[in-house]
Amino acid sequence: MITRRLVSMLFGSLALAGAVLADELVVIAHPASGVVALERTQVVHLFLGRTRALPFGERATIYEVDAYRAPFYRQLVRQEIAEVDAYWARLRFSGRTQPPQLLEDGAAAVDRVAAEPHALAAVASADIDERVRVVFRLPLP
Repeated sequence: MITRRLVSMLFGSLALAGAVLADELVVIAHPASGVVALERTQVVHLFLGRTRALPFGERATIYEVDAYRAPFYRQLVRQEIAEVDAYWARLRFSGRTQPPQLLEDGAAAVDRVAAEPHALAAVASADIDERVRVVFRLPLP
């Protein structure tokens, strides 16, 4: 019983990883945010908490999808997720800032960004719809 569950969980995670790797990851924003495009350095600064302001000065709310975190940071900053988590642990401990809010899936991230004018999220390109705007593309190898 436990073995079957572990095997099904393993294959489920491999299928999800394959789906993520087949796509490019994108950073999305609300169409009314005024953000048309972001440079790579701006995305790095926003997602690593170095700045919390959008280019026009509004405070951004950053969301991440748990399943996309590892490939996103691996491509964006060339770090494994353990290194990124250690970085955030230091920042949280010092009281400087909080990490992006984790969401369960890409659809939830799209819903949040569509509802919040100053929100950004990193999702797979397959998750997006007409309610959000792509402001940065991160091709996966």
